[in-house]
Amino acid sequence: MRLAKYLASCGRGSRRACEQIVRSGVVAVNGEIITDPAHNVDPEADKVTVNGEEAAPRELVYYALHKPVGYTCSREDKHAAHLVTELVPADPPVWPVGRLDRDTSGLLVMTNDGRLTQQLTHPSFEKAKEYLLTTDTGFTPDQAAEARAGVVLADGPLVPDRFEPAGGKTYRIVIHEGRKRVVRRFAAYFGKKTTYLARTRIGSLELGELPEGGFRVLTSAEVEGLVKPETGH
Repeated sequence: MRLAKYLASCGRGSRRACEQIVRSGVVAVNGEIITDPAHNVDPEADKVTVNGEEAAPRELVYYALHKPVGYTCSREDKHAAHLVTELVPADPPVWPVGRLDRDTSGLLVMTNDGRLTQQLTHPSFEKAKEYLLTTDTGFTPDQAAEARAGVVLADGPLVPDRFEPAGGKTYRIVIHEGRKRVVRRFAAYFGKKTTYLARTRIGSLELGELPEGGFRVLTSAEVEGLVKPETGH
């Protein structure tokens, strides 16, 4: 098994983060410092340490969290008032998969599984993400038609899989995107100010009735559904 992958299985972070840890020169295999993330290790025979502390595989956990507004999607941020990790058990340590900005609420996956993190954040594993968007003024019929057809933002086009009214000034939008604040920028394209934004679904995983600030353990079927690539969107 590659060293970075092994460290990810030990809950040391995503595969990419573990590659950076190895390159920093703090990882040793059987007492020898290794800086190549692709170095092969035998989990049954080799002793791997990080800063002198043995790295051993941990129980993998998967949570669905209903992130409230005001929480930052990070394990560490000295400038953040609140972190999403405060809302789930501290042991074993987990991290958020992907991001929701501080002013956005809704569904967030938390785990210590580096493989799942890599899959869900890699472009080849794009998942449909559904949001409820409320704006200060409603979309006119012409604006709604243009929204469904797609727009060109500063960093490229955005064509929603779905854009439909959900009552009042609230709309349901489904996208296969992970760009920063992309839904808010989509609304701003039409001169709208976002007053509420919540993610309600990632792929086959739905927020459901999970209360704000609450979390639950994902079932094995839900985890399998997350890693299954989508087709035909």
